[in-house]
Amino acid sequence: MKTNVKKMIITALLIAFSIIIPAIFGPFLRVYIPPFSATLASHVPLFVAMFLGPFEALIVGLGSALGFLFAFPDPIIAARAATHMAVGYVGARLVLKNFGYAAVMSITAPIHGLLEALVVYGMTKNLFVAFVVVGVGTVLHHIADSLITAPLIATLSRVLKIDLKSIGEKSKNLVA
Repeated sequence: MKTNVKKMIITALLIAFSIIIPAIFGPFLRVYIPPFSATLASHVPLFVAMFLGPFEALIVGLGSALGFLFAFPDPIIAARAATHMAVGYVGARLVLKNFGYAAVMSITAPIHGLLEALVVYGMTKNLFVAFVVVGVGTVLHHIADSLITAPLIATLSRVLKIDLKSIGEKSKNLVA
């Protein structure tokens, strides 16, 4: 097994950002309508990680769940953030199938909203709050963060001379 040090370092930095963004920026960039909360830019590390591979996206999603657990010790918010693991994994699989950025974000947005809505419904049994407030709110937050991430990915690629897809996994190396 070949270790890709560059990919490992970028993944570690994305995990760190996933933990730091809710903790540091949460009080300033947060919309909070319990149990819905949206911290602007909190999905950015996850969206970047999708270009590194499914495993990397999954563990950056785990970092996101830990970040929200540390920043806001609310079990519903932490459980919602745990869905980022699945969203990242699905997004990374789409990237491996050569879906473009806009397509990946468009496909994962409703999945993201549905997963977070199901978590909230499972914990509150309130259909309106779960599917309208949290589900729709999550999709809108996903769209906002995807608009923030797109120029960031382009800038990182150009300035650091890193093609995120080239250091990510290749589809032929994956076991379905």
